[in-house]
Amino acid sequence: MSVKIYNRLNLLRAERGLSRKALADAVGVNYQTIGYLERGDYNPSLELALKLSEYFGAPVEAIFSLQPFPSLFGGSDTKG
Repeated sequence: MSVKIYNRLNLLRAERGLSRKALADAVGVNYQTIGYLERGDYNPSLELALKLSEYFGAPVEAIFSLQPFPSLFGGSDTKG
């Protein structure tokens, strides 16, 4: 049984105006992997989580969480 890992990849990517392909190229994965991560269909390996953390200059905990991130707009944010 896999644990759901929530993430802020879509938000971080949008803030920087990055396409999924551009982010994927930067961290060495297929662009579909970024889509799977953003939708919560796939949990990152430790290596990929660390690469994304380094790329965005943010702690892993700011990008990934075992709990849903609070919404920036006051509603519930279950997608991550």
